[in-house]
Amino acid sequence: QVQLVESGGGLVQPGGSLRLSCVASGDILKVTAWGWYRQTPGNQRELVALIYNDGYTNYQDFAQGRFTISRDRAENTIYLQMNSLQPEDTADYYCNGRRPMSGSYYLDYWGQGTQVTVSS
Repeated sequence: QVQLVESGGGLVQPGGSLRLSCVASGDILKVTAWGWYRQTPGNQRELVALIYNDGYTNYQDFAQGRFTISRDRAENTIYLQMNSLQPEDTADYYCNGRRPMSGSYYLDYWGQGTQVTVSS
């Protein structure tokens, strides 16, 4: 099992910045990819950014150039630095860890989420 605890959400004005943190514990050595997702009421959870164990990162178009995902292995923490935030970035943000299983299957671990509100 892997436990994920997010923090860092809050209220920020348009154009502002936030840094989300996700502390991972448990069987994290079996996780090969870490990600941040977001969800608004009535909508599906969507990918924001991914970071793989080899350091490769991947961003959705809306995050490219504004958001940065990173990982501190020593602290078992995954970060999402968000700059130039806009009201449309308002959502609950979730940390994810993905563990490959046999074949093409995988197991997803999720945190409880942290709320980000961008408003003046």
